[in-house]
Amino acid sequence: MARKNPFANVMSDTPTDSNRAVLDYTIRGASKSILNSIDEMAARADKLLEGETVIELDPDLVDASFVRDRIEEDEQEFNELLSAIRERGQDSPILVRPHPKDSERYMVVFGHRRLRAARALGRNVRAVVKDLKDSDHLVAQGQENSARANLSFFEKAMFASEIARLHFDGDNAIILSALSVDRATLSKMLAVASMPRELLDAVGAAKGIGRDRWYELKTLLERPSNLERARAFLGTEEFNTKTGDDRFNVLLTHIKASGRSVPSKQVRASKWMSDDKSVAADLRSDGRTFTLALKAKDAVGFGDFLSESLTDLYKAYRGRNVQQGE
Repeated sequence: MARKNPFANVMSDTPTDSNRAVLDYTIRGASKSILNSIDEMAARADKLLEGETVIELDPDLVDASFVRDRIEEDEQEFNELLSAIRERGQDSPILVRPHPKDSERYMVVFGHRRLRAARALGRNVRAVVKDLKDSDHLVAQGQENSARANLSFFEKAMFASEIARLHFDGDNAIILSALSVDRATLSKMLAVASMPRELLDAVGAAKGIGRDRWYELKTLLERPSNLERARAFLGTEEFNTKTGDDRFNVLLTHIKASGRSVPSKQVRASKWMSDDKSVAADLRSDGRTFTLALKAKDAVGFGDFLSESLTDLYKAYRGRNVQQGE
């Protein structure tokens, strides 16, 4: 049974054929392609299933989508779904299409986890079959998963990158509609997805990390020295003992700490020697401290004299500064 559509009143147009509901995703042009809310995305996904015949399919006849949306599977969530289907059956059908390259097989549009659960339980999967174009497939998959699958920013960014790589259109209207984002957000998604693949694979989905922090890391890694540090850090125990969001956090912290510049101190060094060469001195200054080290046979005696004369010497120094107007 299709889920109740909370937007039935505002979407009362009746499709004239099986693809009309899918084509409605594009809303005739990129200017109208960005949906207003997750609820609306969910309603449009429901609309694809409303009034359609639900059949049962052998899970072994159904292949995954040609574009992956999940980077990591939350096993706890999947096990909860598995238990629910085991106890009361599969409430909502999945959406599949005839396989574009094999007339005897199908391809999932959305419902990958329900398909996996059916396989695990040795049951047929309840499904609606629609003959969709690749572009409509991607919009439906993106909208359903954005509304219900709790995808992370990174997973959406990788999904957007995969669609962009396929060059379905010249203005990314399909991605904007599939993910319900604006062009500024899409630009950041594609920028994040362009980071080196070994780094992205190492960090993973990072479910709790949002757009701004991912983009901060991307910006930092534009500096070659930071990228080199990041690649080296991937092989450390400090990174590899972390999981989930902690991997992202420790990497970002490492790069930011490594990038802090330490002001270099201008050290001045000089030497002094008395005319009779009985005392020598090494003088060093770094802008904050001044060091004088005495050597030779009269070093101790001369040092004691300097110590006893420091008050008079400092008064003389201050008096000179007053005279010079410093």
